[in-house]
Amino acid sequence: MKTIAQIAAELQGYDPQALKAADVNAFLDRLVEPVTATEELPLFNALGRVLARDVVSPISVPPHDNSAMDGYAFAGAQLAKGQPLTLHVVGTALAGKAWAGSVAAGECVKIMTGAIMPAGLDTVVPQEFTTSTTSDGAQHITIAADVLQLGDNRRFKGEDLMEGGVALARGELLTPAALGLVASLGLPTVTVVRRLRVAYFSTGDEILSLGEPPREGAVYDSNRYTVFGLLTRMGVEVIDLGVVRDEPALLEAAFRHAAQQADAIITSGGVSVGEADHTRTMMKKLGDVAFWRIAMRPGRPMAVGRIANAGFDEKKASSAQPSSPESYQNNSKLHPGAGAVLFGLPGNPVAVMVTFLAFVRPALLRMMGCTRTAPPLLRAVSTEAMRKKPGRTEYQRGLVTTAPDGTLQVCTTGNQGSGVLSSMVQANGLIVLHHGQGNVAVGDMVDVMVFDGVI
Repeated sequence: MKTIAQIAAELQGYDPQALKAADVNAFLDRLVEPVTATEELPLFNALGRVLARDVVSPISVPPHDNSAMDGYAFAGAQLAKGQPLTLHVVGTALAGKAWAGSVAAGECVKIMTGAIMPAGLDTVVPQEFTTSTTSDGAQHITIAADVLQLGDNRRFKGEDLMEGGVALARGELLTPAALGLVASLGLPTVTVVRRLRVAYFSTGDEILSLGEPPREGAVYDSNRYTVFGLLTRMGVEVIDLGVVRDEPALLEAAFRHAAQQADAIITSGGVSVGEADHTRTMMKKLGDVAFWRIAMRPGRPMAVGRIANAGFDEKKASSAQPSSPESYQNNSKLHPGAGAVLFGLPGNPVAVMVTFLAFVRPALLRMMGCTRTAPPLLRAVSTEAMRKKPGRTEYQRGLVTTAPDGTLQVCTTGNQGSGVLSSMVQANGLIVLHHGQGNVAVGDMVDVMVFDGVI
């Protein structure tokens, strides 16, 4: 396991007081490690989990050549360019039951979608492409000229998956489509990485928990609920430690308790240079932590590192609990590892969300064993001018819509202050203006990180 200093030495041009946003993820890739414990789950319980090993197909899908249409199966070599084809219907093939008869030249079999293709037949004409006649009790169909080619509308055995092949690779996130794929193989369970445990608390004497009466200079803790929602959307186990006052004993108890329970710890507030609190001091005391000033907006201050779990005193923690009644509710689950990865986020609500989406979420996905961690960026046309100086990455709250010609377009949601939480509610994406990028004119293309399925 590399130290903060060792990781920093590997990054060319590393400067903790002017760190590029693009370099943050490179640092975090080296800092975090995937959890290794696994569990086997029924499919109904596996949505959103990450595969711990490849799913190997025990069967071919489909298991037989079959029809992709309701229609008529026949030997396609009988088709001739510019000429209709008339065939005698000699039977019916139903899905789930093989048709055992034989088919000669000039004959066909009525077939349902999914039914096994009878031996010697390789083409299916959809029912709507035919005209049907009956003579002396015999049914005939006529296929119009040049509406079909040999092999049309036939699914091949193993076309989707071949027996013995990898159906889903280790590290894949189990989406609804992935669950259906596993079920199509007849597999009732999957082996997944155990659920990541993430502890979270807010810090500061100015923070009010919900239910407390207002007081001058204090604000209600919105970050706690925002982070809870972001983590819950990821499918991790959230350990809520409430609000921790700016007192050394309380902070030490919270950090030690979190490190013993969790794989990762997220805090908000207390990481800015010059703040009159004890959070930074306690992070340094208990772990190997770097304090950054990132060249970005919003979200400039951030702390990352590891907090050790050694020396946890349950008695001390129980006598110095934060004020929240929900605090330490998960203390029965202890984390035996070397400690927890720490993400110390800024205190402003929008900065918390931006730094989480840009940096913390990809790092947590990697810890979950997921192979796809980078948030996808879409290209959209800006419908307004935006002022931007090169030298920092900016994340503007944006509203992405579809233009009449089908292209994506985006505008900001107005006031971009880091405390304007309503602007995040109005937005459906972040406009990502990169480090070297300058002013944006109307009509310029910009990158957008969409929120759908994330927040």
